[in-house]
Amino acid sequence: MRTALVRRSVLAASAVSLSLLATACGSDSDTKADAKPEGKPAASASAPAAGAKAKSAAELTALLVAQADLPEFTVEEDKAAKAGQAQKYEGDKADCKPVIQLQSYKALGTPVGTAGIAALEKPKKPADNATVEEKLDAIKGGLSITRTSVILSSYDGKGAEEAFAALKTATTACAAGYTVTVDGEPTKVEKVAPSAPVTAGDEALAFNTVLDLKDGDKNTMQFVVVRKGNTLASFFSVSVAGTATQPKPVVEAQAKKIG
Repeated sequence: MRTALVRRSVLAASAVSLSLLATACGSDSDTKADAKPEGKPAASASAPAAGAKAKSAAELTALLVAQADLPEFTVEEDKAAKAGQAQKYEGDKADCKPVIQLQSYKALGTPVGTAGIAALEKPKKPADNATVEEKLDAIKGGLSITRTSVILSSYDGKGAEEAFAALKTATTACAAGYTVTVDGEPTKVEKVAPSAPVTAGDEALAFNTVLDLKDGDKNTMQFVVVRKGNTLASFFSVSVAGTATQPKPVVEAQAKKIG
């Protein structure tokens, strides 16, 4: 059984995956998109100046990763994020609020400006002389690709630093899991665990959540948050297959663009 929390994200990924695969299997043309939305390692973390001024939504939009930055991905408007932001999420543990904010496609804390985009892995194209069976295998394999929502948010003063610290605390406090309710439907998050470390910006945090979808099904979502000065770059990855991979190329490209 797919819960409301997962259904929206995986359906979005599934629809685009199948569309891209149909194109790959039916012709030799590459899918091209450069949708417009509505780094370097640091030795130690640095805090933004207390009087730092936040970037506007327009300024952040200009800093978002674009198709040219990610040739192995399809970059597009993030419709899943728009749908998620319109829904009401309720958690049974107040300490888990920052994690739930990311799960609901919302920026952490109270930013002044935000901007977002989505990046979907391009499925591997079958050979020109591939058999029907090989093309079908490619379609099946395409369902394991990962879709990543990217949200940039900027804060006045030390807002970004404080939002990052709150998330870091929440991932520890909620390690044993929690329950989140979306549209009246509860989903049990079994655990919050560290993912492969990420070195980018002034500080970075990577973790995953394992959801119990009932009937023995699980779903593992990946999250990465990078802080550079008073700007946060948040990444939320999901896969139709149930286990998303950490979007390293997306994180690296976006971290480079924010400095």
